[in-house]
Amino acid sequence: MGTGEFSIDVSRAQRTASVAPAAVETILEELLEHDLSCAPHVAARLAAELSEDPPTILAVAARLDAAQRQGLRALPSPLPMVSSVETLFAQMELDDSDREVLIAVSMRLDDRLDPLVDFAGRSAAELTTGPLGALLDIHAGRVRLSDPRLAIWLRATTPSSAAAAVHLRLHRLFHERGEQVDADWHSARAAMHGEPVTAGELTRIAREHSEAGLSERAFHLAAEAAAHSSGVEQDEANLVAGVAAIAAGHAVEAARRLGSLFPGGDELYRLQGLGGLLVAETHLRGSVPEVDMSVIRPDRDDAEHWYSWARAAAFAAMLCAERGDRRTMRSWLDALRHASARVEADRELRDPVVALAWLVIGDREKDDVRGAGPLTGGLLRALQAAVDGDVDRGLSLLAAGDSPVGVEVDPFVAGFELSPLVAAYRAVAEVLLLMWRGDIGAARDRMLRAAVELPVALPFAGLGVVIARRLDLAVLGHLGPFAKALTAALPAPLRIDQLVDRGIESFLSGHSAEAAACMRLWRDRGAPQPTLSVPGLEEAIVVTHGGSWSPQRIEPPEIALAQRLRVQITSCSDDEWRLARPVVVAAARTLTSPFSRGRVEAMIGTRSLIKGDVGLGREHLSMARNLLEVSGATAWARAVSVRLEQVEASDGAAASGDPLSSCRRVWESMLTAREFEVAMLAVGGASNRDIADALHVSVRTVEVHLGRVFVKLEVRTRVELTVLAHRIGQFV
Repeated sequence: MGTGEFSIDVSRAQRTASVAPAAVETILEELLEHDLSCAPHVAARLAAELSEDPPTILAVAARLDAAQRQGLRALPSPLPMVSSVETLFAQMELDDSDREVLIAVSMRLDDRLDPLVDFAGRSAAELTTGPLGALLDIHAGRVRLSDPRLAIWLRATTPSSAAAAVHLRLHRLFHERGEQVDADWHSARAAMHGEPVTAGELTRIAREHSEAGLSERAFHLAAEAAAHSSGVEQDEANLVAGVAAIAAGHAVEAARRLGSLFPGGDELYRLQGLGGLLVAETHLRGSVPEVDMSVIRPDRDDAEHWYSWARAAAFAAMLCAERGDRRTMRSWLDALRHASARVEADRELRDPVVALAWLVIGDREKDDVRGAGPLTGGLLRALQAAVDGDVDRGLSLLAAGDSPVGVEVDPFVAGFELSPLVAAYRAVAEVLLLMWRGDIGAARDRMLRAAVELPVALPFAGLGVVIARRLDLAVLGHLGPFAKALTAALPAPLRIDQLVDRGIESFLSGHSAEAAACMRLWRDRGAPQPTLSVPGLEEAIVVTHGGSWSPQRIEPPEIALAQRLRVQITSCSDDEWRLARPVVVAAARTLTSPFSRGRVEAMIGTRSLIKGDVGLGREHLSMARNLLEVSGATAWARAVSVRLEQVEASDGAAASGDPLSSCRRVWESMLTAREFEVAMLAVGGASNRDIADALHVSVRTVEVHLGRVFVKLEVRTRVELTVLAHRIGQFV
């Protein structure tokens, strides 16, 4: 048992990090074209292990199942054999000794050179200058295969008995070197039957690797231990494998391993695995599973059991907060409070988790709470600082906690402070804060780098996917391969609402009527949106019904101020605007975010153009374009440039196409249905008698409706009404 696969290569993470986002973007695009969408970090892994060879990547991706491509299951190690790899090494001739050396390189837990020198019986110089020199990359005391695809070929062409023999030789070598971790690993891999003697040691080693942030290696070690054990030892191994799996983002693997503990597994291991199981199932289902707390909470007065239950309740409460489920969140917080009180963990566990949960769901509670570690410490403080208006401090707090040296223990995620999932939470938060600061280009660059290495689709109920889409729209004007791949990587129940994105894309391409239609549909569907404010959403809403939108969101005061200014610009009357304009302009100057201020300036410019002040409109639009370019929001800047070009080209002339489409959209929200009909017919040149005949009403009724239209739109004559309609059509 265990000889069917080789172990993971420790240098894999280093190779993945070396793949540039631009290269991954090209690969993602090709995978999407062949309906083989992969999560970006999975595509980066494939690129790293397949020498960035597109045909081989496509062929291997086609051999993976959907969960593996989405990152919900671990990739097989090595990857499956495909024809291009077989052809690449078909002419290779190796003697038995050289082949065993290459197999050993493929199978070891790490890439240290010294053990391989002992195994081969050759010096580093001899390995470099000998027949294997071209096949090995030896540098700074490390050794790996020059072409990682060779590992695939070796596995496919090596009999199980030969692989087992190499594992056995490595077991003996590491045992003699006193390196029990590697010795036990190779002993287990060499075994044809389960070996309970090594299972406990493998599980212990897996825990250590998990705490060191090597979640995927920990998963493979613990899974190996589970295959070589039974009873309580198997429960422990499945626990370690399951929590390591979810820490790496492998929700399907985690749900299977941790689910096996229920209902008959050891109670302590069930309680310790419950939080991870809830995280996995919630991501896969799209909502937090309903749980009968009376059935699964501890049935004995044991401090370790109750502390594990408290942590599970903390996870459940946070998952509910991320999804806006206040009622269930309150229930889990009550369970957390009760359990924490029993084990005196109020200050270290309960208070920070309660504060973080309420902050994420849209409220502030206990601002003086200070936790420890990467989530209830640094992440909580960073969000609090940003929401209080100091985004720079929030970013500094996140940066200070990114060093692996001296990482604080976080009681909420104890043992997983260095895991990919925790790193993904922090990366998504960092990108969000960069957006809040108005650094749109920098935010997108950071998101791409994070997506190449981390499971960024899991944190905050898919917030990272929403952010990636909005950033692509702001910079590109359309969804790029990263955003599309992240969207496709979400489990079906977790699909995000895409109407807002379609509205923004239409708005930026100059199709305001289409944008308004998308936003009306979005509003009809309950206006779903994350409580952690994502810039870019508000602009499309203002286009439709500016003044009626007042969600409960978590955002810095400046983001809220910019939103209020945009609402004021679109909702006030002409008389009010004459008084409000200097105030709005002065308030806009206080906005430090170039993205937020640029959008406000663009709306001031558009409002000025509609009222016929072309010079002032041009001034504000020029300022908006410069600010948006500085922010890196090139698609927004391009949209403003198009409007400026229209102003320069027409200088007040009628726009091409249907000049009244935008007017119809704007007036529909300001007039009653009958007033709107009368206004549009009047703009079209119909007389009062013609309008009366068309609508089957009296001339007097038409005069009454037209009078109300004049009052609401602040015009005095049909000529002014027609001029206003065409200005809206030209500049909105």
